[in-house]
Amino acid sequence: MSTTRGTTRPIPEAASGRRDPKKAAMSGWIGSALEYYDFALYSLAATLIFPAIFFPTENPTVAIIASLATYAVGYVSRPIGAVVLGAYGDRHGRKQVLVFAMLLMGFATFAVGLLPTYGQVGILAPVLLVILRLIQGFAVAGELGGASAMIVEHSPDARRGFFASFSLQGTQVGSILATAVLLPLAAILPADQFQAWGWRIPFLLSAFVILAGYVIRRRVQEPPAYAAQSDKGKTKQRFPLIDLVRSYPWVLVRCVLMTFTNVVGMATLIFGVSYATQKGYGNGFTSSEFLWVTLVANIAAVATIPLFGALSDRIGRRMLMVAGGIGGGLLAGGYLWAIEQGSLVLVFVCIVVVQGIFFQMWNATFATFFQEQFPMRIRVTGFAVAQNVGLMIASFFPSIFTAIAPPGTANVPLVIGLTTFGICVVAALATLMSPDTRGKSLEDLEAGKADAPAPTDAQEHQTVGANAPK
Repeated sequence: MSTTRGTTRPIPEAASGRRDPKKAAMSGWIGSALEYYDFALYSLAATLIFPAIFFPTENPTVAIIASLATYAVGYVSRPIGAVVLGAYGDRHGRKQVLVFAMLLMGFATFAVGLLPTYGQVGILAPVLLVILRLIQGFAVAGELGGASAMIVEHSPDARRGFFASFSLQGTQVGSILATAVLLPLAAILPADQFQAWGWRIPFLLSAFVILAGYVIRRRVQEPPAYAAQSDKGKTKQRFPLIDLVRSYPWVLVRCVLMTFTNVVGMATLIFGVSYATQKGYGNGFTSSEFLWVTLVANIAAVATIPLFGALSDRIGRRMLMVAGGIGGGLLAGGYLWAIEQGSLVLVFVCIVVVQGIFFQMWNATFATFFQEQFPMRIRVTGFAVAQNVGLMIASFFPSIFTAIAPPGTANVPLVIGLTTFGICVVAALATLMSPDTRGKSLEDLEAGKADAPAPTDAQEHQTVGANAPK
């Protein structure tokens, strides 16, 4: 029997195995890398390829908005996936939901590579594209919530932030893989061949994700504490979403608002790519050049995420998230200004500072912080619903940016920069209103949230009052 700092309660490890944070972190890292390869691949294609082959139009603004809207559609289905896959992960195991999510993602991405173009089948092409993007969004909704919950519950309390950051690092590696596959194809192939068939190759390679996902995810074991609680039947008392909404509504709202910090990435790596490469804006950068910019941004993120994850274990996660969000939001306009100046060197410097440093202060720590806000019985659901509802709303920011600053607009960096900063301020205020978890064990946090079984419906009015944040 072992104890944790600040409590004498026994940890039920003996009954259900030992914690294995290294194996859990490695599984989360590899799985997230493979799954986000698929998701990031679509994001890149939505800005560089799809406007021309799926949404042909004489108005470049309409084509850009339509393509970015299909990118956003993937986020619309994410809350549905969060509810369904979150409940599955909370009631039947973190391992099971991770296997299913990766297989579904691999199938949808492979199918995108087989789609006919608008020129071949007309309106059916974008319709099929939207359907597959909806499936992608549904699948990815269970990935980070399940992976980070598994890692957090396997990790020692003093290093939760460090180990959980590897699932976030994996998402960046996935983006690097997507860029690294598209980059040589865009550079080597003539533009007409790249648009005709070259872009399909990275999507078809996702077939390997189906096999790799099954092999990798089947090997990891459930966290001991979750396995013990599952044996007692605590995870199956009722549908997790009902518990979440009734017992922790303001925690959910705050986490949704914190997720808006992703506007930094939307302004730089989504809208920023269109602003730099689309002819209507007249900045004159090529798709190949901005694939390199995206690659450098993600390489910088891979280097800094574990550092900020470890730092969050030392100084706490809340202030790191606030500093990263405010700093990234403040400098996003400067990055767009660098694009407007036409200096590729300046663009590289700005993207490393904004996306590789400031945004990663938030990105490296939010997963652990969100997981710590919810009790074990609804941890995957709480994280998944909060993250994916927030991302669903944030995913429309690039289209909104294009609408308020279309080609021909003056002072685009200022307009988009101020909008981005304002959104980041809202997210920072929500973070400051959330209790910090520094120095608290999972058992201490659990005692304050869910030490007793989930209440019955007859007790619900008492539970809401007791668990609402003070």
